[in-house]
Amino acid sequence: MRKILAIVLILTMSIFAFVGCTKDQPEVETPVAEEPKNEEPKNEKPVAEEPLAEGAVKTGLAVVSSVEKSKDAGEKDGLAQTDSVIVAVTVDNEGKIVQTVIDTAQTKIEFSKEGKILPDLNTVFKSKQELKEEYGMGKASTIDKEWYEQANALAEYVAGKTVEEVKGIAVDESGVPTEADLVSSVTIKINPYKEAIEKAVANAKNLGADASDKLGLGVVTTISKSKDATADAEGLAQAYSTYTAATFDKDGKVTSSIIDASQANVKFDATGKITSDLTVAPITKVELGEDYGMKKASAIGKEWYEQADAFAAYVVGKTVEEIKGIAVDESGHATEEDLVSSVTVGIEDFQSIYEKAYNNSNR
Repeated sequence: MRKILAIVLILTMSIFAFVGCTKDQPEVETPVAEEPKNEEPKNEKPVAEEPLAEGAVKTGLAVVSSVEKSKDAGEKDGLAQTDSVIVAVTVDNEGKIVQTVIDTAQTKIEFSKEGKILPDLNTVFKSKQELKEEYGMGKASTIDKEWYEQANALAEYVAGKTVEEVKGIAVDESGVPTEADLVSSVTIKINPYKEAIEKAVANAKNLGADASDKLGLGVVTTISKSKDATADAEGLAQAYSTYTAATFDKDGKVTSSIIDASQANVKFDATGKITSDLTVAPITKVELGEDYGMKKASAIGKEWYEQADAFAAYVVGKTVEEIKGIAVDESGHATEEDLVSSVTVGIEDFQSIYEKAYNNSNR
């Protein structure tokens, strides 16, 4: 009997040892579909914003860009064209638009069939609002109105409306408004502006603005980073635009502001043929977020959007003259003690866009 018990014990220990060994082997897992849970997921539900104080408004900025009108060089010079629709808004507690500013940065960079950039790289392009009569739409307009006049009429028309009401503005098959209150003042295609308004309202945040503040929009566009094509490398036509939406109180002090920028790149070869996919819409640096990739190279470990946000917050309470007076070194980087730990990007374009925003804030 003792021998039998010993044999059983030895067999049992062997089985456990075998099972233990099999547990050390890698396993191929099969995904298991979880049953839906009735309880609300934690930290996944958007946190509702606190209601705005009486008289306060949210500030929003949006940019919608396209390079689809670019074309290869041939008998005529090639063209890298970037169209960036820019909209700034303030929005009340009920989601109604209080103020809107609409602009477009249309940047045309010509290049030859030899792959050479033709404009002066020091050129600073004006937006359509800045061009005013220079844009030349008034001559061809059936209502004798320039682009900026029509954009301002649309901006005034959407005041007091919600996004759903803006999206519902009737247009014909080409995107021209058909509503009786608009046909006498707006004949441009408005679908891109409706899209940008929707996006700006969605982006709007409580940054300290009041409904009585004036809303401004500033844009600076340069092409200095563009370069010719060579036999070994593609050429680059880059429209680099920097934007701000800012509100100003009766004393001209900034009460809220947002900064963004976009680098619209159109590449081409040494024969003037475009190599970029023109269907891909450029997105802004804020939209790129961490994907922009500045943090890895930053001496302060901050991404571009974080530095832009820091500067936007720093200028709240300042006038345009005070913003223009922020000290910079010879390369345009801030040297003020309160900025050097949070902003190491060049700020000269930032300073310029606030002045532009103030000048067009209907003051």
